[in-house]
Amino acid sequence: MNIGAVTREVYFAFLLTLVCGFSPYSQTQTYTVLHNFSGGADGAYPYAGITIDRAGNLLGTASGGGRGYGTVFKLKYSPAGYTLGLLYSFTGGGDGAYPYNGVIVGSYGILYGSTYSRGGSGCGGSGCGTVFTLRPPATFCRSVLCPWMETVLYDFMGGSDGSEPTQGTNVIFDQMGNIYGTTVSGGAYGQGTVYKLTRSGGGWTESVIHTFGAPGDGAQPLHNVILDTSGNLYGTTSYGGANGYGVVFQLVPSGSGWTENILVSFSLSGSAGGVPFAGLLIDQSGNLYGATSARASSGGPPFGYGGGGTVFELMPSGGNWTLKVLYSFPFPGGGGYYCGPYGNLVMDAAGDLYGITYSDGAYGYGSVFKLTPASGQWTYTSLYDFCSDGWPCSDGALPSGDLTMDANGNFYGTASRGGTNTDGVVWKITP
Repeated sequence: MNIGAVTREVYFAFLLTLVCGFSPYSQTQTYTVLHNFSGGADGAYPYAGITIDRAGNLLGTASGGGRGYGTVFKLKYSPAGYTLGLLYSFTGGGDGAYPYNGVIVGSYGILYGSTYSRGGSGCGGSGCGTVFTLRPPATFCRSVLCPWMETVLYDFMGGSDGSEPTQGTNVIFDQMGNIYGTTVSGGAYGQGTVYKLTRSGGGWTESVIHTFGAPGDGAQPLHNVILDTSGNLYGTTSYGGANGYGVVFQLVPSGSGWTENILVSFSLSGSAGGVPFAGLLIDQSGNLYGATSARASSGGPPFGYGGGGTVFELMPSGGNWTLKVLYSFPFPGGGGYYCGPYGNLVMDAAGDLYGITYSDGAYGYGSVFKLTPASGQWTYTSLYDFCSDGWPCSDGALPSGDLTMDANGNFYGTASRGGTNTDGVVWKITP
C-alpha cells in the first residue's frame, strides 16, 4: 500500500476499518476521560499523543474541527480538574492544515509542530505541509482561551525536500537547537525523507539528510526519529526494505553528510512481524525498543495477516544489532490486521514497557498495556481496553498516538474516535 499515493480521507478511513480483538490479562486502573471533542471549535479526531509542560498542562492537536482544518489545544491543570483552551485553529491556507502530529515544548514555552498539508503552493496547489511554531500572547492573558501566534518555519514543496509530515512525526531538537523530522512522501524517490531545519539569519534552512525509496532501503516513515548521545538518528519506515514490510534504520553523521545503516528489514512471516507504524524508544544502554503492527498467520501474506504484531528490542554489540521479540500479540479470533501499536513505547524506572494498541484489546477498539520483564520473559498485562460499552464507545476508540507518562506514573493519551460525540477524547489512567 503506497500511503503517499492516497488521499488523507481514504487513508484514515482505511485505518478505521482495521479492527481486531484480544486481551489475555487485565489489571484494574482508574480511567478518566478528560475531554470529549465536539467536532466544533475545539477540534476533532486527535491522532497524535499528548505533551505535558512544566506546569502539568496537557498539550496536543486535533486533526479536524476548529475552522475545519484542525486545532492545537491545551488542557490547563488545576486541583479541580482540567479546562480546555484553544491555542490555535488552522485556516487551511498558508498556516497549514490537518495536524496529525503532536507538539513539543521549546524554550520560553514556544510550541513546535507540523501539519500534513497546505502551506505553500506545492502538491498540486493543496500544499505539502508545514513546520510551525506557536508563541504565547505577548501580553499577560487571564483567560485560558487566549489564542497564540503562529509562525511557519518551513513550507514543504513536494519535491526533493519532502512532503506530508504525517501521523506521529513530531519534530525533535538536537543540542544545537536544530530541528529534525520525517515526511511520508516526497524526496528523490517519492517515498519520504528525514529532514533537518537549521537556523539561518532570521529564518530556517531545510536540508534533506536522507531520502527513502532506493532499492533495499525503507519507504514511507510514519513516525518520528530519535537521537542517541553520539548524535546518531534512529527511526522506522512502515514499508520498504529487503522484504517490503519496513525497516529500522540508523543515520550516522559522516563528514558533511549522513550514512544510513539498515538495522533490520521486517517480514510479515518473520517472528517480529512487519509494518512498524510506531517509532522507537532508546534506553540508557543504547538498546532500541519498538513495535510492529502486523504479522502473518498460518495463511501467510497477503491474505494471512495476523493483526497484532509484536514488541521488539534491538541490542547493539560489536557494531552489529541483535533483534529479540519481547512479546507477540495473539492472532484475534475475528480476523483483522494492523492492530498493533502505532505510537512509541515508554519505559518506567523499573524497566517495564508500556504502550497502546490501535484496535487490539478485549473489544477490538484498542488497549493500553504493560510488559514486565522477569527471568528472561516478558509478561503482558492489559491496563485498559477501550469501548467496553460498544460503539460509539463513550470512553474513546482507536488510539493511534504516543503514550505519555508523568513523574507520578499516570498515563495520558488520546483516542481518535469515540467519546460523547464520536470525535475522539483525551484520557488519563491512574495506577
